[in-house]
Amino acid sequence: MMDICHTLTKIMDATSVDELWQEWLRSMIDDYGFDRLLYGSTRFATGSALGNAGDQLILTNYCEGYLREFVESELYQHGPMLKWALENTGACSWSAISEFVAQQEITPKMQAVFDLNQRYGVVAGYTISFQPINKRSRSAISLAMNQNKSQAQADAVWSKYGDEILLINKVAHTKSLTLPHNTTSGKRLTDRQREVLSWVSDGKTIQDIAKILVVSTQTVEKHLRLARNTLGVETTAQAVLRLALQNQIFVYPV
Repeated sequence: MMDICHTLTKIMDATSVDELWQEWLRSMIDDYGFDRLLYGSTRFATGSALGNAGDQLILTNYCEGYLREFVESELYQHGPMLKWALENTGACSWSAISEFVAQQEITPKMQAVFDLNQRYGVVAGYTISFQPINKRSRSAISLAMNQNKSQAQADAVWSKYGDEILLINKVAHTKSLTLPHNTTSGKRLTDRQREVLSWVSDGKTIQDIAKILVVSTQTVEKHLRLARNTLGVETTAQAVLRLALQNQIFVYPV
């Protein structure tokens, strides 16, 4: 019998996104047979647009070839299950794809998603769309069965363990929202830039920060300018907000 309490405890005790993701993967693969996961989360969505790819948190164990074609090229934005996830919350069997697609106009991009998934054996599984925490947040995960398994087998697993699988994924998703992380852009602040922004978020002026760090005001302004450039924002307030959304305020070094 699967020890769901042990799994949930390890998830809740995780102190990093990497630690969380490893237990998330272990549970889905070892306990339920979903061996390929793709989790995506953004807090900058507008309507059907998911915002800048660099602002999204993406966790996955798919091979590089699949990710290059599906994620890096943003082909995923044309996937039928993503369209479903943007309009719904909860879990959906991939058997529903045919019904969902029947109501859509099949575009060349959507067909490219079908062809790609067929080539990589991504044909049986479930998609979970999580309840948004605000109007601009969107988060979902796709759980793909081993490519030798059928959708009927995936549905059988879900019929028996669906409540457990959904609970584990909801808890893991909620935990991910609390942990410091870097987005997919690969751009990182220095420890000093992060520290300066943390002092700004605490209400300190440039003069205050200079005294605290025993540096000149010009040095503080330089750190803030470089932080804004790295984060791709125009104002220090926007930089603080973006850092806060990554749970990196007062967390340094990372």
